[in-house]
Amino acid sequence: MARKRPKGVVGVGLACLTSTVLGRTEHVPTTEDYPEHVVRRTSFTAGGDLGWRISALETPRDTPAPWKIVVVTGSPSWAEYWAPVLAALPQDREMIVVDRPGFGASEPADHVPDLEVQALALSPLLKAAPGQKILLVGQSYGAAIATLMARRGSRRLKSLVLLSGYYGEPGPTARWLLDAGAKAMALIPRDLRHAVLEVSGQPERLAPVRDALRRLNLPIHVIHGDKDDFAPLDAAERLVAETRSRRPMRLATVAGADHFINDGPPEALLATLEECLPRRRPLLPEGLRLPEVTLPDLGRLWASIIPARATNLGGEPVRVNAGGTG
Repeated sequence: MARKRPKGVVGVGLACLTSTVLGRTEHVPTTEDYPEHVVRRTSFTAGGDLGWRISALETPRDTPAPWKIVVVTGSPSWAEYWAPVLAALPQDREMIVVDRPGFGASEPADHVPDLEVQALALSPLLKAAPGQKILLVGQSYGAAIATLMARRGSRRLKSLVLLSGYYGEPGPTARWLLDAGAKAMALIPRDLRHAVLEVSGQPERLAPVRDALRRLNLPIHVIHGDKDDFAPLDAAERLVAETRSRRPMRLATVAGADHFINDGPPEALLATLEECLPRRRPLLPEGLRLPEVTLPDLGRLWASIIPARATNLGGEPVRVNAGGTG
């Protein structure tokens, strides 16, 4: 049984401080909980010739799975908090969860406030094996970045999920944390400092995100907990109601869930994500069947056209067989 990651404001704050003192990028080293054939740390080069190394957790597979689930985490951005979900993933799925630029083990050392630059840096995540399809999940602050990634286009990308999406409207807990973090900016660990900086500056950078939501031509699923006090449910409801997207956006409310849906039972979250995978539509509505058609007996049809005996021009009988006349 893997240990639970720290939870709550105090627990996560202490974990950040401890990790900083010990020089760790993970609050609880993933390798101590999961063997590498289940969950392993990986990295890739950021897109756009930025030159950064981006760190992530992935589920190794001997052969590519039909679906690749890409998760862009929130702020602060720590892939390790998705480790139980990664470990519970079935073998016919694969998942990669990223530490965004400026967080965890990812470069650069400074924070990256520009949403467009982050989307560009993470664009290699949308590469897929031949025949593989992608489900893109943007969690909290990562929802805006995932939206911009989807706008960049990929024929492998089939669906976008905005999980507990944050779009510049903080709830009471988030507002308190931002105020407290701003006052203690010089004292808090790097990742918390970067989170305060990027979330505080997000509202002025959202215009391209809202434009992208209107232009995207793929299914968009908004998944939100009704107890979310970081990014309130009513903000998600307004986003869906006010966005005139090319396809209707689907809003699914998770009863009793707070902002951190990935902290709940992994099986429940995986079932929710499965519902976001596009399915082939049946050719006919349910209950409607094509009428049965009886094919003609070709032997009898042939016999009715060419009888067994015929006469030649002189009136003498001619026998007809498979080899011709004689």
